[in-house]
Amino acid sequence: MGSLAALTLADARFPGGGHVHSGGLEEAVARGLVTSVSDLRPFLAGRLRTTGLVGAAFAAAAVVAATGMGAQWAALDAELDARTPAAAQRDASRAQGRATLRAARLAWPSPVLDDLCAVARHPHHALLVGAVVGVDGGSPAEAAQVVGYLAVSGPASAAVRLLGLDPFAVNAAIVALRPVLDAVVTQALHTSALPPERLPAPGAPVLDLMAQAHVHHHREQVRLFVS
Repeated sequence: MGSLAALTLADARFPGGGHVHSGGLEEAVARGLVTSVSDLRPFLAGRLRTTGLVGAAFAAAAVVAATGMGAQWAALDAELDARTPAAAQRDASRAQGRATLRAARLAWPSPVLDDLCAVARHPHHALLVGAVVGVDGGSPAEAAQVVGYLAVSGPASAAVRLLGLDPFAVNAAIVALRPVLDAVVTQALHTSALPPERLPAPGAPVLDLMAQAHVHHHREQVRLFVS
């Protein structure tokens, strides 16, 4: 049996605040970079291989930390910050972590979550997912899969709302990413016990720039998504 926490955290109905974040998709749509399912596929694949891989690797490492066999929370938090150069993306990650924490403390009360929050009052979402999955007895691979999946399912859902795309076609596009997701999970699993400074650090400069631009535009006009 897998971790119930992993299934719950990946559920779109989980009250973790993910529905207000598009993962950069709204800005990409506004710039005409994504207009169809054909455009959406490479956007999602690129996001999964970069931002998704970073989050998955840190979620897997957080499971190791939660079980008392790995790195300290302060080091993980600092290294994840360093791999998230855009302030807008750091804010979005911690906002989702804060929202997830409220639900997690009721469902999975644990001193592990208290230890994480003692270091980071508003933990990064990936670290919190890993901590909760670890508390629930789940594996690093499960935590990595949750974070990797959320890295694409959120933007995919946003694409349906922003562009009116066929939800069946969008769902098929997510499923087609299975080989990429599997590769991301495998890499995250292989690095989960490494020191935090040696965890994967692929960059996504375009996503970083669009995240910052989205914050600027959000102040000027009403946007559907916070990020």
